[in-house]
Amino acid sequence: MSERQHLKSALRLKKSRLSPLNQRRLMAFRNNERGYIALVFFLLLFGFSLFAEFIANDRPILISYDGALYSPVLKDYPETTFGGSFQTNADYRDPSLQRAINEKGWMIWPMIPFSYDTVITNLAGAAPSPPDGINWLGTDDQARDVMARVIYGFRISVLFGLLLTAVSTAIGVIAGAIQGYFGGWLDLLFQRFLEIWGGLPTLYILMILASVIVPGFWTLLGIMLLMSWTWPVPYVRAEFLRARNLEYVRAARALGMGDGRIILKHILPNALVATLAYLPFTLAGSVTTLTALDFLGLGLPVGSPSLGDLLSQAKQNLQAPWLGIAGFVVIGLMLTLLIFIGEAVRDAFDPRKTSA
Repeated sequence: MSERQHLKSALRLKKSRLSPLNQRRLMAFRNNERGYIALVFFLLLFGFSLFAEFIANDRPILISYDGALYSPVLKDYPETTFGGSFQTNADYRDPSLQRAINEKGWMIWPMIPFSYDTVITNLAGAAPSPPDGINWLGTDDQARDVMARVIYGFRISVLFGLLLTAVSTAIGVIAGAIQGYFGGWLDLLFQRFLEIWGGLPTLYILMILASVIVPGFWTLLGIMLLMSWTWPVPYVRAEFLRARNLEYVRAARALGMGDGRIILKHILPNALVATLAYLPFTLAGSVTTLTALDFLGLGLPVGSPSLGDLLSQAKQNLQAPWLGIAGFVVIGLMLTLLIFIGEAVRDAFDPRKTSA
């Protein structure tokens, strides 16, 4: 960042309501150009994927027919709405339906006229087919557009990772806070439980549970949550053990403040510092675990837009290198951006770099 940009950032922070310490942390993050650019790029990619239905879909974004406007992306319409003969949902890839609509109006198609599950029937050769002007990244062995599956797969991977990271962090912070604040037998028993729980073979248990329970987004999230909620417990517990006997906590107790308020208002904000510094790395690990399970066929349901499934197809179709290249580039780029963001966040919370 240039000197002028530094001054503008400093002025904006000065006008904000953040505390001086948090202002220094935010400034330290912005000064890390690699991490800051990675965050902006990651947010752009994620925001782009959130509108996947308007970017890659086998339904038009907007239809004008007989003076009326329709949005098939947002709502299902029967074929009879556009002059067809059946009450079933309209198939907008049907040439006869397209002619009927164009005779009395027009259609606006997405940039990529295929959804993640669209089976392309008019390929020039056998699937998987190489990239061309229509299928920019080629097709997979089920004749589905790889570009569309990458966009949807990126979105579901990030959403899954964000949910898993947020819920597991919340549970782990609560458990670590209770364990560290009250201490004694509760802390001792909880530590023994964590030692046993942490010694379990996580990947094998995930594979066993995923093979027994019907796979789905929420069931898989619950299964992975069972094995991932413990990661923030040691950091939060250590901070609570250190802070529970400090003078300001004793003063709060002497003034009659309850345990819950002391935990939430006085100790927890300090305990969250180490946890926040590890969040991007935890998100990267969640995405990697989901990709590994999908690669093994134990993750999301068959047919879901999965980056792990794309890598699995690449392994089974070595004659189609575009599958492996697409999967490797997307996953590698996603994890690289998250690691760069994590390094910037870690440095921002480093007291040696944010001291006045």
